[in-house]
Amino acid sequence: MLIISPKTKLMAVLEEYPQLEQVLINYVPMFTQLKNPVLRKTVARIATLQQVANIGKVPVEDLINRLRNEVGQDLYSGTSDTSYITAEPEGFDKKKISGELDIHAMLEAGEQPVILVLAELNKLSAGSAYKVSAPFLPAPLIDKAVSLNIRYWVKSGSDKRYYIYFYKE
Repeated sequence: MLIISPKTKLMAVLEEYPQLEQVLINYVPMFTQLKNPVLRKTVARIATLQQVANIGKVPVEDLINRLRNEVGQDLYSGTSDTSYITAEPEGFDKKKISGELDIHAMLEAGEQPVILVLAELNKLSAGSAYKVSAPFLPAPLIDKAVSLNIRYWVKSGSDKRYYIYFYKE
């Protein structure tokens, strides 16, 4: 039996408890994207429930407890920080952006943008930045970049897109 926690991969949850797909969709309508086989094959395989909560802009504890309640598991009482940095660094100059990528097309084609973006981020020199445009908050990508000591901030656009600026100081 799979214990549902913030670190559990979304795909593992959906494979163990297929009925939870509709629970997720009912909770956050944007999760209807889970029906897209391409996104299911890419994002759902690598995203943790912590990251899914961030993408859906819901408290992770609420998400975990809704899912646990449906499958008869004890309620989750842990707490965690589910926020991402949204403040642009003081003195940032957009001229420092050395490259950018819109990952929407890659995701639609079933491709995984993480490796390409990380390769670009590894090329960044101190003081430069790289801009990623995405149809949703790419939490796994951000978390991986942070683990490599790459800083970032997220801007939500009026076009319902996310713009992530990665940079090295």
